[in-house]
Amino acid sequence: MEALRQDDPRRFGRFTALARFDEQASAVRYVARDTASGETALVTAARPELAAVPVFSRRFRAEARTAERLAGGWVSPPLETGKAAGTPGDGPEPLWTAAGYVPALPLDEAVGIAGPLPERVVRVLGAGIAETLSRVHATGAALQGLAPGTVLLAADGPRLTAFGPLGAAASAEAGPEDRLSVRLGYLTPEQIAGEEVSAASDLFVLGLLLAYAATGATPFTEGPAEGASRRIAEDEPELDGVPQELRELIASCLAKDPAERPSAGTVAAELALEGAAGLARGGWLPEPLAAAVADQEARVRALEVPAAGGAETPGADGVPGTAGAPGTDRTPGTAGTAGTPGTAGTAGAPGTDGAPGAETAGPGGIKEDRGTTRFLNTGPRPPRNDTPTTQLALPQGVAAPPPPALAPTAQQAPAAPGTPAAHSAPAPGGAPQPGHPYAAPAAPYAAPGSVPPHSGPTPYPAAALPTGAGGTGAGGGGPMVSLPLPPAPAPAPDPGASRRTLLTIAAAAVGGLVVGGGAMAALGSGETAAATDDKPAPKPRRTLPGQAPEPRWTYTHPASEAPPLTAAVWQDELLVLTGESQAAAVDLRTGKRRWQRADAAKGQAALAAGTDLVFVASPTEFLWLAPKDGKVVHRVRHTEAFDDLAVGPLAGSSGPVIWFTASHTVTVKAPKPKRGKKKGKDKQVPEAFFLAYDIVRRKELWRTPVPAGRAPGTPSYRVAAERSADILVRQRSASLTPAEARAAKRKGSVRSFDQKTGKLLWTKQYGAATPEAATAGDEDGTLYAAVGTDLEAFEADTAKPLWRVEGTEGSVYGTPLIAGPLVHTTESSQSVGAVERESGRLVWRRSTEVPAPGNAPSITLSSSEKTLIAADAVQVTAFAADSGERQWKFQDIGAAEPKGATVSAPYRVLTVGKTAIVQRERSFYAFPVA
Repeated sequence: MEALRQDDPRRFGRFTALARFDEQASAVRYVARDTASGETALVTAARPELAAVPVFSRRFRAEARTAERLAGGWVSPPLETGKAAGTPGDGPEPLWTAAGYVPALPLDEAVGIAGPLPERVVRVLGAGIAETLSRVHATGAALQGLAPGTVLLAADGPRLTAFGPLGAAASAEAGPEDRLSVRLGYLTPEQIAGEEVSAASDLFVLGLLLAYAATGATPFTEGPAEGASRRIAEDEPELDGVPQELRELIASCLAKDPAERPSAGTVAAELALEGAAGLARGGWLPEPLAAAVADQEARVRALEVPAAGGAETPGADGVPGTAGAPGTDRTPGTAGTAGTPGTAGTAGAPGTDGAPGAETAGPGGIKEDRGTTRFLNTGPRPPRNDTPTTQLALPQGVAAPPPPALAPTAQQAPAAPGTPAAHSAPAPGGAPQPGHPYAAPAAPYAAPGSVPPHSGPTPYPAAALPTGAGGTGAGGGGPMVSLPLPPAPAPAPDPGASRRTLLTIAAAAVGGLVVGGGAMAALGSGETAAATDDKPAPKPRRTLPGQAPEPRWTYTHPASEAPPLTAAVWQDELLVLTGESQAAAVDLRTGKRRWQRADAAKGQAALAAGTDLVFVASPTEFLWLAPKDGKVVHRVRHTEAFDDLAVGPLAGSSGPVIWFTASHTVTVKAPKPKRGKKKGKDKQVPEAFFLAYDIVRRKELWRTPVPAGRAPGTPSYRVAAERSADILVRQRSASLTPAEARAAKRKGSVRSFDQKTGKLLWTKQYGAATPEAATAGDEDGTLYAAVGTDLEAFEADTAKPLWRVEGTEGSVYGTPLIAGPLVHTTESSQSVGAVERESGRLVWRRSTEVPAPGNAPSITLSSSEKTLIAADAVQVTAFAADSGERQWKFQDIGAAEPKGATVSAPYRVLTVGKTAIVQRERSFYAFPVA
């Protein structure tokens, strides 16, 4: 950290800036505090000269929204987003976003302090990053936000702080005609070839980061800079220094062919099968890093709010202790500055911000800026170990060409003739200290006499890159690589605008990763739709979705058993799971397995048979199990109880009564032939029935004939509504015979059966609802059905339409949920909502923020009916049932096998009391809910 400078903003909404945390290519990060609540935040404020460029502003907000969607886990939840107030001068107000402050060190600083990290640390680091990437990739997107400066190491695990190319940029500058030049911090083989980035590109950069963490260097640094792009595209990575146990996995991430790289879920599982949080439990950082994190936390806690009207000498460094300590200014573009990985910067040396006379020494040699924030001497500094990172320094004798006619400034002093630009002053003992990791030069250069743009570290000479889609660009006339940013909302055409906004992006190295090239590709013109922004982004909401609460317990189904087929709650006491080989029960209070029973394998459901037995319907028999140990108390075989009927899936249940279909095949003898004719063949004809059964008395209540379904003959029913006198039943379309499907003419039917006798009362169709349409009814006689893109309500007995709610274009409604005066809705556009039962008035509608298309999320209400929970293939989202306020969302990679496929099973939710049980394949989480 360093003291605030004279031109730094002092206020960010409710937050007061206390100190600079670090400086990035496109933004400055500040430690700030809400003086009312005492909440500490890390504020990322865009550089004013970049914020004035419309395309940058929109992209910055888009990446902030990505952070909002990923909040939770290893991403700190955003607290607020907006424009800064109190910016000195007449310049444009910077864009900013605030996230919760977590004491942490950037990866490159951590390597600079402790050298190559131990294997366990690399595993936790990689698993945490991969878990977050898995969530991103599940939406079909790529993160493009990995770099040594954007990955932080906190006491409980890693943190990601960049969510797109802007956050991870090695350099960024605003040019004429609203041109924005952004230089990425890495290159992948596919980018060098001019191809688009994908999820696999993130895995390549993850491999580079892990190799860097494990060795202190990256696999492609050996050799001249001019051949860097060739080495990335053609050479095998140098992984000799990587621990043997990690070498194969990292090598697979660095495969040249994106198709050969593992998925993020596979990497996470192979690095830490118990998850990054589990492996990090009990402490994961080496002592020097743990001490540095604790020291940073103490210094932040001791920061005081600056006095009103305080000023300081520009460039004053207020860091406690020596420059370059953890948390120091990481301003790029300065040789030998504080914060360079592995380099202890020298205050006052050319190229640093330490202007003589700007600081005074307090007790213990602590520097203090009396005009702004005070830094207190809170503890000893951890030792710095520069030896392992010398591999990241520029080779001796390689000098970077200075920008043409670039005037010296206070930020960048010219090196003495013959002195390599990237090398700092000799350390004690005469050993040269490493300078900044190399990077390619930004282009175009500033005009003579102008302030130099904020750029990356002192560069190598530009590396030659293959000509990409962009052709030949400015800045040296070299070849270009087309590296499009991921698409973001584009602005509406401005009639008053006389110039076209251009976005320019190139690739370079950051944190010692990979050498890029000096050329750039111009994007955002009319010919490049992928990076063109044609409408302004919506103003970010002040109320942001929160992080999921800590689960009361978690349970992982053993890998030696098949994943559960069904899950059900019994008497608020047990979570009963059925699978291919057995059934098992998990204690709802502790999350510990209580018993398993092979007899109940492939069970359809687990229901309460009275207060003391668990009922399980298996494919061949009904079982009643003891809840204490799973012992079979009663057994009823289908062949004995139902006259050799083949029992189908359960249609529904209410209290002790279950409803199901069954069928068997009967022989219909051929009619007696006429004289002189041959006798015809007997026919095998299926007969089907709909049955009611009491699972407490273990007694069949009634059986009524129904039309047979598609072969083998058992129709599949679903109870849509239960009323006092009858039940309303839909037949699933997949079990309709071809003749029934033709006769229905693409309209679905609902059948009414008498509750006491099972007699078929009537069959009706409702509007244009198809056989596949989601349908549900209530006890008052109203049926709600998806019709086209709309949701319609009908009188169940007359099929009279009552009201209609329009849906999203191109979307269809899923099965609604009726509760009190509301009907809760779900759509395949990934929206959920609520309408009034009586009138159909829309009460609220919210997006889950999962990219469409897809199936409509399944929705569940908490026992109190205060929380609506939506679950889909990507995440679980909780809303206030009455207002639609988004409360939290949860994502997890599930339990992936090592070297296996990423878990893609959808989430499922069960609620009991004040707990929501979230399942994703083998993993179960018990979250508290209202």
